[in-house]
Amino acid sequence: MYNYLDELEAKSIYIIREAYNKLDPLGMMWSIGKDSTALLYMVRKAFFGRVPFPVALLDTEQEMPEVYAFRDRLIKEWDLDCINWKCPPEEEMDMTLPPNTRSAMRKTEGLKTLMEEYKFKGMFGGIRRDEQGLRAKERVFSPRSFDGSWDFKDQPPEFWDQYKTEFPEGAHLRVHPILHWTEIDIWRYHQRENIPFCELYLAREDKETGKMMRYRSLGEKNLTFPVESPADSIEAIIEELGVTEVSERSGRSMDTETEDSFEKLRARGYM
Repeated sequence: MYNYLDELEAKSIYIIREAYNKLDPLGMMWSIGKDSTALLYMVRKAFFGRVPFPVALLDTEQEMPEVYAFRDRLIKEWDLDCINWKCPPEEEMDMTLPPNTRSAMRKTEGLKTLMEEYKFKGMFGGIRRDEQGLRAKERVFSPRSFDGSWDFKDQPPEFWDQYKTEFPEGAHLRVHPILHWTEIDIWRYHQRENIPFCELYLAREDKETGKMMRYRSLGEKNLTFPVESPADSIEAIIEELGVTEVSERSGRSMDTETEDSFEKLRARGYM
């Protein structure tokens, strides 16, 4: 039904295999959300049902219970080597940042310590260009300095699916195989391939207001909030995305805390 999904998938699998061929050791960030789980599914397709490198959850111990339950389920079903990496406490973050941005920074610092411990040369991430304005500036193979910082004004050109995989000693590459996908593409792919996803994406009645609410984007429970929506099935989600004017990250408090909150997070290494 969605033949264009074959083209999107083929490009992503090409990127996955290119990174695996050029970067060692290699890891993958797995947020347990719809995007990174779809990416993880494609990794399994690329390597005939297995994931030949570790996946990592940057754990602030603030994920929602349903997220942890979904993680544990897929670890067993897909035989994943999952690193549950504890992030440093908020009191160790830059206290000049706004409160919610400071809390979100825990994952940035957690990623730095993860990279230092495992010496990864490449790290997959499940981000998309359409998700947030600053991410539109990303590259598929994105070089990061030793401290994980990202200079969005100085990114290598990528023409005709040719990617630069060399980088200075001490740096690493963030690899983004689904940059070219959109939110509705991801959900159509989930539907076509019958990929499991966390139940929080489906609408359910809020006990306090009686309204039907669901999550468009999953993050920590202290930073992420549901939006009003009647979409209680994957078919209803796809239909809703065709007409909605609500931003995908409208429930992410740190994105709108100050005008440059997300830019500060991304420049310092946020996925």
